[in-house]
Amino acid sequence: MSSAPAAPASKTLGGRGKPRASKSVSRSEKAGLQFPVGRIARFLKKGRYSQRVGSGSPVYLSAVLEYLAAEVLELAGNAARDNKKNRIVPRHIQLAVRNDEELSRLLGSVTIANGGVLPNIHQNLLPKKAAGKGKSDVGSASQEF
Repeated sequence: MSSAPAAPASKTLGGRGKPRASKSVSRSEKAGLQFPVGRIARFLKKGRYSQRVGSGSPVYLSAVLEYLAAEVLELAGNAARDNKKNRIVPRHIQLAVRNDEELSRLLGSVTIANGGVLPNIHQNLLPKKAAGKGKSDVGSASQEF
Protein backbone atom coordinates (compact mmCIF):
# COMPACT_ATOMS: atom_id res chain seq x y z
CA MET A 1 0.00 0.00 0.00
CA SER A 2 1.46 3.33 -0.99
CA SER A 3 0.90 6.40 1.10
CA ALA A 4 0.82 8.79 -1.91
CA PRO A 5 -2.28 10.99 -2.04
CA ALA A 6 -4.82 9.93 -4.66
CA ALA A 7 -5.33 12.22 -7.66
CA PRO A 8 -8.64 14.10 -7.70
CA ALA A 9 -11.33 12.37 -9.73
CA SER A 10 -12.21 15.53 -11.64
CA LYS A 11 -9.62 17.81 -13.15
CA THR A 12 -10.00 21.55 -13.48
CA LEU A 13 -8.45 23.53 -16.28
CA GLY A 14 -5.75 25.63 -14.60
CA GLY A 15 -7.86 26.12 -11.50
CA ARG A 16 -10.55 27.97 -13.44
CA GLY A 17 -14.13 27.02 -14.14
CA LYS A 18 -16.25 24.23 -12.81
CA PRO A 19 -14.79 20.76 -12.46
CA ARG A 20 -16.05 18.46 -15.18
CA ALA A 21 -17.17 15.28 -13.42
CA SER A 22 -18.59 13.58 -16.54
CA LYS A 23 -19.67 14.32 -20.09
CA SER A 24 -23.03 15.93 -20.75
CA VAL A 25 -26.09 13.69 -20.94
CA SER A 26 -28.85 14.52 -23.41
CA ARG A 27 -32.43 14.97 -22.28
CA SER A 28 -33.43 12.00 -24.44
CA GLU A 29 -30.97 9.79 -22.55
CA LYS A 30 -32.23 11.10 -19.21
CA ALA A 31 -35.81 10.29 -20.21
CA GLY A 32 -34.82 6.92 -21.70
CA LEU A 33 -36.15 7.84 -25.14
CA GLN A 34 -34.90 7.44 -28.70
CA PHE A 35 -36.76 10.46 -30.09
CA PRO A 36 -34.90 13.81 -29.78
CA VAL A 37 -36.25 15.83 -26.86
CA GLY A 38 -34.08 18.85 -27.64
CA ARG A 39 -35.18 19.03 -31.26
CA ILE A 40 -38.85 18.79 -30.31
CA ALA A 41 -38.32 21.54 -27.72
CA ARG A 42 -36.80 23.70 -30.43
CA PHE A 43 -39.74 23.04 -32.78
CA LEU A 44 -42.22 23.87 -30.02
CA LYS A 45 -40.46 27.17 -29.34
CA LYS A 46 -40.00 28.15 -32.99
CA GLY A 47 -43.57 27.14 -33.84
CA ARG A 48 -44.90 29.85 -31.50
CA TYR A 49 -47.68 27.61 -30.22
CA SER A 50 -47.42 29.50 -26.93
CA GLN A 51 -45.23 32.18 -25.38
CA ARG A 52 -43.48 29.73 -23.07
CA VAL A 53 -42.70 26.02 -23.22
CA GLY A 54 -42.35 24.03 -20.01
CA SER A 55 -39.43 21.69 -19.50
CA GLY A 56 -41.64 18.58 -19.35
CA SER A 57 -43.61 19.29 -22.52
CA PRO A 58 -41.03 18.19 -25.10
CA VAL A 59 -40.24 15.07 -23.04
CA TYR A 60 -43.90 14.06 -22.92
CA LEU A 61 -44.44 14.81 -26.62
CA SER A 62 -41.31 12.85 -27.54
CA ALA A 63 -42.53 9.87 -25.53
CA VAL A 64 -45.95 9.98 -27.20
CA LEU A 65 -44.46 10.23 -30.70
CA GLU A 66 -42.02 7.40 -29.97
CA TYR A 67 -44.84 5.19 -28.71
CA LEU A 68 -46.99 5.86 -31.80
CA ALA A 69 -44.07 5.20 -34.14
CA ALA A 70 -43.23 1.94 -32.35
CA GLU A 71 -46.87 0.82 -32.50
CA VAL A 72 -47.21 1.52 -36.23
CA LEU A 73 -43.85 -0.08 -37.01
CA GLU A 74 -44.65 -3.21 -35.02
CA LEU A 75 -47.97 -3.70 -36.81
CA ALA A 76 -46.43 -2.89 -40.20
CA GLY A 77 -43.62 -5.37 -39.51
CA ASN A 78 -46.21 -8.04 -38.75
CA ALA A 79 -48.01 -7.21 -42.02
CA ALA A 80 -44.71 -7.46 -43.92
CA ARG A 81 -43.96 -10.82 -42.32
CA ASP A 82 -47.46 -12.07 -43.23
CA ASN A 83 -46.70 -11.15 -46.85
CA LYS A 84 -43.31 -12.92 -46.62
CA LYS A 85 -41.35 -9.69 -47.07
CA ASN A 86 -38.29 -8.43 -45.18
CA ARG A 87 -38.87 -4.75 -45.93
CA ILE A 88 -41.74 -2.54 -44.79
CA VAL A 89 -43.35 -0.67 -47.71
CA PRO A 90 -46.25 1.82 -47.63
CA ARG A 91 -48.71 -1.00 -48.36
CA HIS A 92 -47.76 -2.69 -45.08
CA ILE A 93 -48.23 0.57 -43.17
CA GLN A 94 -51.66 1.01 -44.77
CA LEU A 95 -52.70 -2.54 -43.85
CA ALA A 96 -51.41 -2.07 -40.30
CA VAL A 97 -53.20 1.24 -39.74
CA ARG A 98 -56.53 0.31 -41.33
CA ASN A 99 -56.78 -3.05 -39.54
CA ASP A 100 -56.24 -1.44 -36.11
CA GLU A 101 -59.37 0.26 -34.81
CA GLU A 102 -57.69 3.02 -32.78
CA LEU A 103 -55.01 3.86 -35.34
CA SER A 104 -57.64 3.86 -38.08
CA ARG A 105 -59.67 6.40 -36.11
CA LEU A 106 -56.57 8.52 -35.44
CA LEU A 107 -55.45 8.47 -39.08
CA GLY A 108 -58.93 8.36 -40.60
CA SER A 109 -58.47 11.40 -42.83
CA VAL A 110 -54.87 10.56 -43.79
CA THR A 111 -53.96 9.28 -47.25
CA ILE A 112 -50.91 7.01 -47.35
CA ALA A 113 -49.24 7.28 -50.76
CA ASN A 114 -48.89 3.91 -52.53
CA GLY A 115 -50.85 2.31 -49.70
CA GLY A 116 -53.74 0.92 -51.71
CA VAL A 117 -57.00 -0.12 -50.08
CA LEU A 118 -58.05 -2.94 -47.79
CA PRO A 119 -59.15 -6.07 -49.63
CA ASN A 120 -62.93 -6.06 -49.31
CA ILE A 121 -65.68 -7.69 -51.37
CA HIS A 122 -69.23 -6.56 -50.65
CA GLN A 123 -71.47 -9.28 -49.25
CA ASN A 124 -74.03 -8.92 -52.07
CA LEU A 125 -71.39 -9.64 -54.71
CA LEU A 126 -70.35 -12.97 -53.22
CA PRO A 127 -71.92 -16.12 -54.73
CA LYS A 128 -74.97 -17.46 -52.94
CA LYS A 129 -74.45 -20.52 -50.76
CA ALA A 130 -76.50 -23.57 -51.73
CA ALA A 131 -79.00 -23.76 -48.88
CA GLY A 132 -80.71 -27.03 -49.88
CA LYS A 133 -77.61 -29.07 -50.59
CA GLY A 134 -77.99 -32.74 -49.75
CA LYS A 135 -81.78 -32.71 -50.06
CA SER A 136 -83.64 -34.04 -53.05
CA ASP A 137 -84.66 -30.66 -54.48
CA VAL A 138 -85.60 -30.87 -58.12
CA GLY A 139 -85.48 -27.15 -58.92
CA SER A 140 -85.41 -23.80 -57.24
CA ALA A 141 -88.38 -22.45 -55.31
CA SER A 142 -89.28 -19.96 -58.06
CA GLN A 143 -89.76 -22.70 -60.65
CA GLU A 144 -92.04 -24.92 -58.60
CA PHE A 145 -95.61 -24.18 -59.74
